[in-house]
Amino acid sequence: MILSMECEFFIPTAHSLKDKRAVVKSMMTRTKQKFNVSAAEVDHQEVWQRTRLAFVTVSSSKEAAEREMEHVLRYLESNPSWECMAIEKEYL
Repeated sequence: MILSMECEFFIPTAHSLKDKRAVVKSMMTRTKQKFNVSAAEVDHQEVWQRTRLAFVTVSSSKEAAEREMEHVLRYLESNPSWECMAIEKEYL
């Protein structure tokens, strides 16, 4: 089972692209290290207070994939530097 999730974030603490990229890079690196997922910024690369990140996991069951993504989402939402604005999930 393959599960992809896209999350859109608002980063109110970012006052430049450099600030935004520091938050995004740090969270993507830590998320990939902590969880069994691949990650990429897929939209709003040149907008300094907004980002859209995509995460993908592969698992032997739908339940295991969903559980992994729920852990990722809780971890991402625990970061006080940004606010989650939208979440989309798709099973492939």
